[in-house]
Amino acid sequence: MSANPDTAAIRRGVERALATGRRIDALIPPVLLDSPISRLGFWYGRIVGWTWGFLWSRGRIERRDGLWVFRGMPPWTFRRGGTCVGDCYLTGDAPVGPRVLAHEAVHARQWRRYGILMPVLYLLAGRDPLRNRFEIEAGLEDGGYLPRGIV
Repeated sequence: MSANPDTAAIRRGVERALATGRRIDALIPPVLLDSPISRLGFWYGRIVGWTWGFLWSRGRIERRDGLWVFRGMPPWTFRRGGTCVGDCYLTGDAPVGPRVLAHEAVHARQWRRYGILMPVLYLLAGRDPLRNRFEIEAGLEDGGYLPRGIV
């Protein structure tokens, strides 16, 4: 059974994005990855996330699956369904299910690995989630970008 052309194109794009990410990672000095330096950047991200969340959250703030979840945020304070900064998930009023939390937990691990490089690398990866290696690594299906079984 062969995949339809759209599925095949998506898979090729995903593989290219992941390969590009690996090449970029090879250029980053190892002392900046999964290190005390990256942990400082992660903590900075957490402080920014907490500050933004405490300023704008009008809903429940809770600790779930290793994330600080700030609910009830105004739509202009986050992108799409929510945004992960450090280990803070900033989102609106929609229910936050286990698949979304699993996706966002990967982003929190990415913040720990890359520290302050995370927002820069994420921007360089682009806004298209099907070509953004951070969204791909976090799971396009769990993030709600694709139905299950495409990649």
